[in-house]
Amino acid sequence: MKEELKRILQKQKYAVVGDHSAVKLCHWMKQSLLRGEVCYKQTFYGIESHRCLQMTPSVNQCTHMCLFCWRYQGFTEKEFKKIDEPKFILEGAIEAQRKLITGFKGNEKCDQKKWREANDPNMVACSLSGEPTLYPRLSEFFEECHKKNMTTFLVTNGTNPEALENMDTLPKQLYVSIVAPNKELYKKICSPLISNGWERIKKTLEILPSLDTRTVIRHTLIQGMNMDEKFIPQYAKLDRIASPMFIEPKGYMYVGNSRKRMQMSNMPTHDSVREFGLNLSKKMGYDSSMEKEASRVVLLTRDKKPKRFDET
Repeated sequence: MKEELKRILQKQKYAVVGDHSAVKLCHWMKQSLLRGEVCYKQTFYGIESHRCLQMTPSVNQCTHMCLFCWRYQGFTEKEFKKIDEPKFILEGAIEAQRKLITGFKGNEKCDQKKWREANDPNMVACSLSGEPTLYPRLSEFFEECHKKNMTTFLVTNGTNPEALENMDTLPKQLYVSIVAPNKELYKKICSPLISNGWERIKKTLEILPSLDTRTVIRHTLIQGMNMDEKFIPQYAKLDRIASPMFIEPKGYMYVGNSRKRMQMSNMPTHDSVREFGLNLSKKMGYDSSMEKEASRVVLLTRDKKPKRFDET
Protein backbone atom coordinates (compact mmCIF):
# COMPACT_ATOMS: atom_id res chain seq x y z
CA MET A 1 0.00 0.00 0.00
CA LYS A 2 1.28 3.47 -0.86
CA GLU A 3 2.35 5.41 2.22
CA GLU A 4 0.32 8.45 1.13
CA LEU A 5 -2.84 6.33 0.97
CA LYS A 6 -2.07 4.78 4.36
CA ARG A 7 -1.72 8.25 5.90
CA ILE A 8 -5.04 9.34 4.39
CA LEU A 9 -6.81 6.23 5.70
CA GLN A 10 -5.33 6.58 9.18
CA LYS A 11 -6.36 10.24 9.28
CA GLN A 12 -9.90 9.05 8.54
CA LYS A 13 -9.62 6.64 11.51
CA TYR A 14 -9.11 3.46 9.50
CA ALA A 15 -6.79 0.88 11.04
CA VAL A 16 -4.73 -0.59 8.19
CA VAL A 17 -4.07 -4.34 8.36
CA GLY A 18 -1.29 -5.77 6.24
CA ASP A 19 -1.00 -4.62 2.64
CA HIS A 20 -4.63 -4.25 1.55
CA SER A 21 -7.07 -4.68 4.46
CA ALA A 22 -8.58 -2.25 6.94
CA VAL A 23 -10.91 -1.90 9.91
CA LYS A 24 -13.01 1.06 10.99
CA LEU A 25 -15.36 1.36 13.95
CA CYS A 26 -18.96 1.50 12.81
CA HIS A 27 -21.02 4.47 13.99
CA TRP A 28 -23.56 2.06 15.44
CA MET A 29 -20.98 0.10 17.36
CA LYS A 30 -20.04 3.32 19.17
CA GLN A 31 -23.69 4.21 19.67
CA SER A 32 -24.34 0.76 21.15
CA LEU A 33 -21.45 1.07 23.61
CA LEU A 34 -22.27 4.60 24.73
CA ARG A 35 -26.02 5.03 24.30
CA GLY A 36 -27.56 1.59 23.88
CA GLU A 37 -28.71 2.39 20.32
CA VAL A 38 -28.19 -0.29 17.68
CA CYS A 39 -27.69 -0.77 13.96
CA TYR A 40 -30.57 -1.73 11.70
CA LYS A 41 -28.82 -5.08 11.13
CA GLN A 42 -29.41 -5.90 14.79
CA THR A 43 -33.05 -4.83 14.51
CA PHE A 44 -33.64 -6.77 11.28
CA TYR A 45 -31.38 -9.81 11.59
CA GLY A 46 -30.42 -10.22 15.25
CA ILE A 47 -26.66 -9.61 15.09
CA GLU A 48 -25.11 -7.59 17.95
CA SER A 49 -23.88 -4.14 16.93
CA HIS A 50 -21.25 -3.91 19.66
CA ARG A 51 -19.68 -7.22 18.62
CA CYS A 52 -19.54 -6.42 14.91
CA LEU A 53 -16.17 -6.15 13.13
CA GLN A 54 -16.55 -3.77 10.19
CA MET A 55 -13.68 -4.48 7.79
CA THR A 56 -12.53 -5.06 4.24
CA PRO A 57 -9.82 -7.20 2.65
CA SER A 58 -9.69 -4.77 -0.29
CA VAL A 59 -9.63 -1.23 1.05
CA ASN A 60 -8.38 0.27 -2.21
CA GLN A 61 -9.30 -2.34 -4.84
CA CYS A 62 -12.60 -1.79 -6.63
CA THR A 63 -14.29 -1.97 -10.02
CA HIS A 64 -16.42 1.14 -9.40
CA MET A 65 -15.89 4.75 -8.44
CA CYS A 66 -19.44 5.34 -7.22
CA LEU A 67 -20.57 8.92 -6.71
CA PHE A 68 -22.16 8.04 -3.35
CA CYS A 69 -19.20 6.09 -1.94
CA TRP A 70 -17.77 7.38 1.34
CA ARG A 71 -14.23 6.19 0.64
CA TYR A 72 -11.23 8.09 -0.68
CA GLN A 73 -10.90 7.22 -4.38
CA GLY A 74 -7.59 8.82 -5.30
CA PHE A 75 -5.57 5.61 -5.71
CA THR A 76 -8.22 3.08 -6.74
CA GLU A 77 -6.74 -0.18 -8.03
CA LYS A 78 -8.36 -3.18 -9.75
CA GLU A 79 -5.70 -5.73 -8.82
CA PHE A 80 -3.53 -6.74 -5.85
CA LYS A 81 0.24 -6.40 -5.89
CA LYS A 82 0.56 -8.67 -2.86
CA ILE A 83 -1.87 -11.16 -1.29
CA ASP A 84 -2.04 -11.42 2.51
CA GLU A 85 -3.00 -14.68 4.23
CA PRO A 86 -6.69 -14.97 5.28
CA LYS A 87 -5.82 -15.95 8.87
CA PHE A 88 -3.40 -13.04 9.13
CA ILE A 89 -6.10 -10.62 7.96
CA LEU A 90 -8.72 -11.90 10.41
CA GLU A 91 -6.41 -11.96 13.42
CA GLY A 92 -4.99 -8.56 12.48
CA ALA A 93 -8.47 -7.10 12.05
CA ILE A 94 -9.62 -8.35 15.47
CA GLU A 95 -6.50 -6.95 17.12
CA ALA A 96 -6.92 -3.63 15.29
CA GLN A 97 -10.51 -3.32 16.51
CA ARG A 98 -9.42 -4.04 20.08
CA LYS A 99 -6.98 -1.14 19.87
CA LEU A 100 -9.62 1.15 18.35
CA ILE A 101 -12.05 0.58 21.23
CA THR A 102 -9.45 0.83 24.03
CA GLY A 103 -10.39 4.41 24.91
CA PHE A 104 -14.06 3.59 25.37
CA LYS A 105 -13.33 1.67 28.59
CA GLY A 106 -12.62 4.89 30.48
CA ASN A 107 -15.77 6.64 29.28
CA GLU A 108 -18.34 6.78 32.07
CA LYS A 109 -21.12 6.44 29.48
CA CYS A 110 -19.72 3.14 28.16
CA ASP A 111 -21.51 -0.08 29.01
CA GLN A 112 -18.63 -2.09 30.50
CA LYS A 113 -20.22 -5.48 29.85
CA LYS A 114 -20.67 -4.58 26.18
CA TRP A 115 -17.11 -3.25 26.03
CA ARG A 116 -15.72 -6.55 27.26
CA GLU A 117 -17.85 -8.41 24.71
CA ALA A 118 -16.76 -6.00 21.95
CA ASN A 119 -13.18 -7.21 22.47
CA ASP A 120 -14.38 -10.61 21.27
CA PRO A 121 -16.32 -9.85 18.05
CA ASN A 122 -18.67 -12.56 16.80
CA MET A 123 -19.79 -10.85 13.60
CA VAL A 124 -17.77 -9.79 10.53
CA ALA A 125 -19.25 -7.20 8.17
CA CYS A 126 -17.05 -7.53 5.09
CA SER A 127 -18.28 -4.31 3.58
CA LEU A 128 -16.24 -1.32 4.69
CA SER A 129 -14.65 -0.19 1.44
CA GLY A 130 -13.60 -1.41 -1.99
CA GLU A 131 -14.89 -4.63 -3.60
CA PRO A 132 -14.19 -7.59 -1.27
CA THR A 133 -14.67 -10.27 -3.94
CA LEU A 134 -11.52 -9.04 -5.70
CA TYR A 135 -9.53 -10.53 -2.81
CA PRO A 136 -8.78 -13.96 -4.33
CA ARG A 137 -8.78 -15.86 -1.01
CA LEU A 138 -12.12 -14.57 0.28
CA SER A 139 -13.59 -18.07 0.59
CA GLU A 140 -10.70 -19.07 2.85
CA PHE A 141 -11.18 -15.89 4.85
CA PHE A 142 -14.80 -16.80 5.59
CA GLU A 143 -13.69 -20.30 6.50
CA GLU A 144 -11.35 -18.79 9.12
CA CYS A 145 -14.22 -16.65 10.44
CA HIS A 146 -16.53 -19.64 10.72
CA LYS A 147 -13.87 -21.60 12.63
CA LYS A 148 -14.26 -18.89 15.28
CA ASN A 149 -18.08 -19.23 15.13
CA MET A 150 -18.40 -15.73 13.68
CA THR A 151 -21.41 -14.70 11.64
CA THR A 152 -20.31 -13.28 8.28
CA PHE A 153 -21.95 -10.68 6.05
CA LEU A 154 -20.52 -9.81 2.64
CA VAL A 155 -21.51 -6.76 0.58
CA THR A 156 -20.56 -6.90 -3.10
CA ASN A 157 -21.24 -4.66 -6.06
CA GLY A 158 -21.91 -7.77 -8.15
CA THR A 159 -19.24 -7.26 -10.79
CA ASN A 160 -17.33 -10.43 -9.93
CA PRO A 161 -19.85 -13.27 -10.33
CA GLU A 162 -17.18 -15.95 -10.82
CA ALA A 163 -15.82 -15.30 -7.33
CA LEU A 164 -19.24 -15.97 -5.79
CA GLU A 165 -19.88 -18.98 -8.01
CA ASN A 166 -16.55 -20.61 -7.11
CA MET A 167 -16.57 -20.03 -3.34
CA ASP A 168 -16.34 -23.20 -1.28
CA THR A 169 -17.24 -21.23 1.85
CA LEU A 170 -19.89 -18.56 1.42
CA PRO A 171 -20.73 -15.82 3.94
CA LYS A 172 -23.73 -16.43 6.16
CA GLN A 173 -25.50 -13.53 4.46
CA LEU A 174 -24.69 -12.11 1.03
CA TYR A 175 -25.64 -8.59 -0.05
CA VAL A 176 -25.59 -7.48 -3.68
CA SER A 177 -25.85 -3.72 -4.20
CA ILE A 178 -28.09 -2.81 -7.11
CA VAL A 179 -27.78 0.95 -7.30
CA ALA A 180 -29.35 1.58 -10.68
CA PRO A 181 -32.43 0.23 -12.45
CA ASN A 182 -30.80 0.30 -15.90
CA LYS A 183 -27.45 0.42 -17.66
CA GLU A 184 -27.57 4.14 -18.44
CA LEU A 185 -28.02 5.16 -14.81
CA TYR A 186 -25.51 2.52 -13.70
CA LYS A 187 -22.78 4.15 -15.76
CA LYS A 188 -23.69 7.60 -14.43
CA ILE A 189 -23.85 6.66 -10.73
CA CYS A 190 -21.24 3.91 -10.42
CA SER A 191 -18.59 5.20 -12.84
CA PRO A 192 -17.41 1.63 -13.59
CA LEU A 193 -13.72 0.97 -14.18
CA ILE A 194 -14.54 -2.09 -16.29
CA SER A 195 -16.31 -2.12 -19.63
CA ASN A 196 -18.90 -4.84 -18.96
CA GLY A 197 -19.88 -4.10 -15.38
CA TRP A 198 -23.64 -4.04 -15.98
CA GLU A 199 -23.60 -7.38 -17.78
CA ARG A 200 -21.55 -8.94 -14.99
CA ILE A 201 -23.98 -7.64 -12.36
CA LYS A 202 -26.86 -9.26 -14.24
CA LYS A 203 -24.92 -12.55 -14.26
CA THR A 204 -24.53 -12.27 -10.47
CA LEU A 205 -28.28 -11.83 -10.13
CA GLU A 206 -28.80 -14.96 -12.24
CA ILE A 207 -26.59 -17.15 -10.05
CA LEU A 208 -27.87 -15.79 -6.73
CA PRO A 209 -30.77 -18.28 -6.37
CA SER A 210 -28.32 -21.19 -6.66
CA LEU A 211 -26.11 -20.03 -3.78
CA ASP A 212 -26.64 -21.83 -0.48
CA THR A 213 -26.80 -18.79 1.80
CA ARG A 214 -29.12 -15.97 2.84
CA THR A 215 -29.31 -13.35 0.09
CA VAL A 216 -30.12 -9.64 0.13
CA ILE A 217 -30.52 -7.09 -2.63
CA ARG A 218 -29.70 -3.60 -1.43
CA HIS A 219 -30.92 -0.57 -3.35
CA THR A 220 -29.00 2.56 -2.34
CA LEU A 221 -31.47 5.33 -3.07
CA ILE A 222 -30.31 8.78 -4.15
CA GLN A 223 -32.79 11.64 -4.30
CA GLY A 224 -32.98 13.11 -7.79
CA MET A 225 -31.12 10.21 -9.41
CA ASN A 226 -32.43 6.68 -9.03
CA MET A 227 -35.59 6.52 -6.92
CA ASP A 228 -38.29 7.95 -9.16
CA GLU A 229 -41.46 5.85 -9.13
CA LYS A 230 -41.04 5.15 -12.85
CA PHE A 231 -37.98 3.02 -12.00
CA ILE A 232 -39.89 0.63 -9.72
CA PRO A 233 -40.79 -1.86 -12.52
CA GLN A 234 -37.15 -1.93 -13.68
CA TYR A 235 -35.87 -2.65 -10.15
CA ALA A 236 -38.55 -5.32 -9.72
CA LYS A 237 -37.48 -7.02 -12.96
CA LEU A 238 -33.89 -7.24 -11.70
CA ASP A 239 -34.95 -8.38 -8.22
CA ARG A 240 -37.11 -11.18 -9.63
CA ILE A 241 -34.04 -12.64 -11.34
CA ALA A 242 -32.22 -12.82 -8.00
CA SER A 243 -35.23 -13.90 -5.91
CA PRO A 244 -33.49 -12.76 -2.70
CA MET A 245 -34.67 -13.60 0.79
CA PHE A 246 -34.55 -9.87 1.63
CA ILE A 247 -34.61 -6.54 -0.19
CA GLU A 248 -33.27 -3.42 1.52
CA PRO A 249 -34.20 -0.06 0.01
CA LYS A 250 -31.78 2.23 1.88
CA GLY A 251 -31.23 5.94 1.59
CA TYR A 252 -27.88 7.41 0.56
CA MET A 253 -26.17 9.09 3.52
CA TYR A 254 -24.26 12.33 3.03
CA VAL A 255 -21.03 11.24 4.72
CA GLY A 256 -17.30 10.84 4.08
CA ASN A 257 -15.77 11.69 0.72
CA SER A 258 -19.15 11.43 -0.99
CA ARG A 259 -19.69 15.00 0.17
CA LYS A 260 -17.17 16.08 -2.46
CA ARG A 261 -19.32 14.55 -5.21
CA MET A 262 -22.89 14.81 -3.90
CA GLN A 263 -25.21 17.35 -2.30
CA MET A 264 -27.10 17.18 0.98
CA SER A 265 -30.27 17.30 -1.14
CA ASN A 266 -29.34 13.89 -2.61
CA MET A 267 -30.03 12.28 0.78
CA PRO A 268 -33.67 11.11 0.76
CA THR A 269 -36.02 11.40 3.72
CA HIS A 270 -37.06 8.23 5.49
CA ASP A 271 -40.64 8.83 4.34
CA SER A 272 -39.55 8.77 0.70
CA VAL A 273 -37.50 5.59 1.28
CA ARG A 274 -40.54 3.98 2.95
CA GLU A 275 -42.76 4.97 0.03
CA PHE A 276 -40.27 3.49 -2.43
CA GLY A 277 -40.15 0.29 -0.38
CA LEU A 278 -43.93 -0.03 -0.21
CA ASN A 279 -44.26 0.43 -3.97
CA LEU A 280 -41.52 -2.12 -4.66
CA SER A 281 -42.98 -4.62 -2.18
CA LYS A 282 -46.35 -4.48 -3.95
CA LYS A 283 -44.67 -5.06 -7.30
CA MET A 284 -42.60 -7.96 -5.92
CA GLY A 285 -45.20 -9.58 -3.67
CA TYR A 286 -42.85 -9.19 -0.68
CA ASP A 287 -43.85 -8.08 2.83
CA SER A 288 -42.71 -4.66 4.03
CA SER A 289 -41.87 -6.00 7.48
CA MET A 290 -39.56 -3.58 9.32
CA GLU A 291 -37.91 -0.19 9.11
CA LYS A 292 -35.20 1.83 10.88
CA GLU A 293 -35.73 5.55 10.51
CA ALA A 294 -32.28 6.58 11.80
CA SER A 295 -30.67 4.54 9.01
CA ARG A 296 -33.34 5.45 6.42
CA VAL A 297 -33.88 1.81 5.52
CA VAL A 298 -36.83 -0.55 5.17
CA LEU A 299 -36.83 -4.34 4.99
CA LEU A 300 -38.82 -6.31 2.45
CA THR A 301 -39.06 -10.05 3.09
CA ARG A 302 -39.91 -12.91 0.79
CA ASP A 303 -40.86 -15.23 3.64
CA LYS A 304 -43.46 -14.31 6.24
CA LYS A 305 -41.13 -14.82 9.21
CA PRO A 306 -37.49 -15.33 8.22
CA LYS A 307 -35.21 -16.68 10.91
CA ARG A 308 -32.91 -14.25 12.71
CA PHE A 309 -29.32 -15.00 13.70
CA ASP A 310 -30.18 -14.73 17.40
CA GLU A 311 -32.86 -17.39 17.17
CA THR A 312 -32.01 -20.94 18.17
